[in-house]
Amino acid sequence: MWGYPRLPRLEPTSRHVRVVLGGVVVADTTRALRALETSHPPNYYVPPGDVTPGVLEREGRTSFCEFKGLAHYWTVRRGDRVETAAAWGYDQPSLRYEALTGYVAFYPGRVDTCFVDDEAALAQPGGFYGGWVTSDIVGPFKGASGTSGW
Repeated sequence: MWGYPRLPRLEPTSRHVRVVLGGVVVADTTRALRALETSHPPNYYVPPGDVTPGVLEREGRTSFCEFKGLAHYWTVRRGDRVETAAAWGYDQPSLRYEALTGYVAFYPGRVDTCFVDDEAALAQPGGFYGGWVTSDIVGPFKGASGTSGW
């Protein structure tokens, strides 16, 4: 992860990525894009066709990534479970990241579980970044208290 590039790199991955909320799978793909950036565990972006229809509700909230551009957020709903700002994406990402258009990234700490293959991913420390920590990723990671100046 410390060998990841400063400008985030996107790469397709055929690893099996699943997101569970309310005990039910809300996203399931082997066609994710993985974003790699220095000091961060990877983020996984799921193609919109691999997200269960009706689970995402667009919010008015936005944030700006200096690399990828203007992000918007979704509330994720499944059954009685509602998680505000549990996912994000880009309608018109910066040119270098056009492949992310319409894809959905989920915060592992705001859903039941995120899986990479059959391994449950841990959430990147802190509340802002959405990296997925698996056994093949070595920290320390940006996001925990005291790491904002890295």
